[in-house]
Amino acid sequence: MIHPGETLENPVTGEVMIFHRTSAQTNGEEVLVEVIVRPHGFVAAAHVHPYQTERFEVHQGRLGLRLGDEQLVATPGDVAVVNPGTVHRFWNAGDEDARFTVEVRPALQFESLIETMFTLAAEGKTNRKGMPNPLRLAVIARAHFDTVRLPFPPPTLQRAALTLGAPLGKALGYRETVTRAPAAATDRPHSRPVRTYERGRPHATPPAVERRAPR
Repeated sequence: MIHPGETLENPVTGEVMIFHRTSAQTNGEEVLVEVIVRPHGFVAAAHVHPYQTERFEVHQGRLGLRLGDEQLVATPGDVAVVNPGTVHRFWNAGDEDARFTVEVRPALQFESLIETMFTLAAEGKTNRKGMPNPLRLAVIARAHFDTVRLPFPPPTLQRAALTLGAPLGKALGYRETVTRAPAAATDRPHSRPVRTYERGRPHATPPAVERRAPR
C-alpha cells in the first residue's frame, strides 16, 4: 500500500512520483501525486484511462503533452485536463526537470499500476521504453483493465488477447502486481537516475491551453 509522502522512481523513463494524497486517505475518490520528469524523460506509452479523469498542473519546466489528436507544450501555470477515454502521453520537452502535479479521479488501481511498473523498471525487467515483455504485460494489463488500456485495438479485442495471454504469463510465474522490497522504499525526490531511456523526445509548438497565475 502506498502511503502519503512516499516516492517511487523509474530509472528507465526518468519519472519520479511523490504521493501527496492516496486512495486509502480519500476512500478511493482520488490520488494526488507530484511528478518530476528528468530531461529526455517520458511516460512509458500512450494510453487511455477508461473511467478516470486526470488533471495536470505544471509548476516547473516544459511538459510535452499529447491529448487525443492534439500535441502541446505546457509551462508553469498551465492546466490540462484529460477526460476518461482520451488517448494521452507526456514527456519532458525542455532541458531542466519538468515538475507538475496530477490529480487522478477516481483512484481505482492507479497506485498498484505505478508501483508495479516502476518496480519492474528498477529491477531491470522492462525494455528501454519502460515496458515489460508481452506475457508479463498481459498479466498486469488484465488485472488493471479498468485503470488503463492501450489506444488500440478496440477494448473487446484487447480483452480477448489478454484472456489468452494472461494465463500463459501466469504459468511462467508473472504476477499481476509487484511491490517494492522494503529497502527500496526510500524518499529520494531529487536523486538523478542512471539514464537508460531514449533521447530526443518530440517537441511541439504549443496551442493555447488554460493559463493560471503561478502559485
